[in-house]
Amino acid sequence: MEKRILLTVSGGIAAYKSLELVRLLRKDGFAVRAVMTKGAEQFVTPLSLGALTEDHVYRDLFDLKDEQEIGHIQLSRQADLVVVCPASADILAKMAAGIADDLATTLLLATDKPVLAVPAMNVRMWNHAATRRNLAQLEEDGVHIMQPDEGEMACGEYGPGRLPEPVAILGEIRRLLSPGRRAQAVGLPPLLEEHQRPLSGRHVLVTAGPTHEPIDPVRYIANRSSGKQGFAIAAAAARAGARVTLVAGPVDLPTPEGVTRVDVTTAREMLAAVEGALPADCAVMVAAVADWRVAQEAGQKLKKDGSAAPAPLELAENPDILATLAISGQRPRLLIGFAAETENVIAHAQAKLARKNCDMIVANDVSGGPGESVMGGSRNRVHLVTVEAVESWDDLPKEEVAARLVDRIASRLDSVRP
Repeated sequence: MEKRILLTVSGGIAAYKSLELVRLLRKDGFAVRAVMTKGAEQFVTPLSLGALTEDHVYRDLFDLKDEQEIGHIQLSRQADLVVVCPASADILAKMAAGIADDLATTLLLATDKPVLAVPAMNVRMWNHAATRRNLAQLEEDGVHIMQPDEGEMACGEYGPGRLPEPVAILGEIRRLLSPGRRAQAVGLPPLLEEHQRPLSGRHVLVTAGPTHEPIDPVRYIANRSSGKQGFAIAAAAARAGARVTLVAGPVDLPTPEGVTRVDVTTAREMLAAVEGALPADCAVMVAAVADWRVAQEAGQKLKKDGSAAPAPLELAENPDILATLAISGQRPRLLIGFAAETENVIAHAQAKLARKNCDMIVANDVSGGPGESVMGGSRNRVHLVTVEAVESWDDLPKEEVAARLVDRIASRLDSVRP
């Protein structure tokens, strides 16, 4: 039986992506009904949505014809999943407060089905304290929140708030509705059936995100890592049946279902958390750990002295977490490192594989600038480097990279059982 999606489109420049999402959903066998807010109609037309859904588009709470044929209560409960995409700051606020002042918000208040909200808004709106409170309330209410991408906004600003690509949203919809649903011809990885748990009984340790190395109370050394690839790997390993410990640097991402999360800030804290999580069958070191820290953190904010000379900063080398694990008495049977490179990607990865004494290196090219780099984006193009071979994968959603890597992990662990 086909699954039914009730898609609520709210106002925002990202509303145009809802058309592509509908196309992918229909191609994947879903039935889609669409609801539009007044704001959404400023960006996409009911005619376009109706043509793609092959159904009536619902807009007006007080349309008597619609109420006679299919009341708003019935409409809200006929779907298997309600998807709000894009979810503007305005509709998130109304959802959190229980406001029902149009058809879309009335349906959301009346539904007894699971709800997925896919936010899209300006970075300052996304980071505003009111939005953070609304998101926390919605998560407490059981609404699934899909984290936005980081990148350049239509307004020219850069940061988190971009709507994820429709193929990634489709993957999240499939995950929420039916973990055993097989991918079709939409470029997504096959998901595991309920009885397929190739990592059952295994402990997988994953690091993700950046580290922040303080300079003074208000400044730090960091990088643009979003943590998305590491979180995707942790989620995929948990779906494969593993007990997963995720050591996360400072990132704004929800904890994947079934994953134990340990939050850290600095490289030294990350090393301590990793060592505290051992033993593990497999460790996947995805985090972009800062190579250096300031030798002596300033107790007060550093000030300009008028000389135009930069503040003197003495740097110290941070611990090498991957190399430390490789020589540990509790070395995981499978040790995987990541190499973010800007040139000679494969050659540097092969050198790192030998130097760090690990079993695999997942290498990628991060040379693109803001808006172009995989750091912060939703896609990745990687090379899986081992002693035996180099396997280059196409540009893929990070969720698919994670699924493929977990498949390799399961196969490799089967071959090295004690």
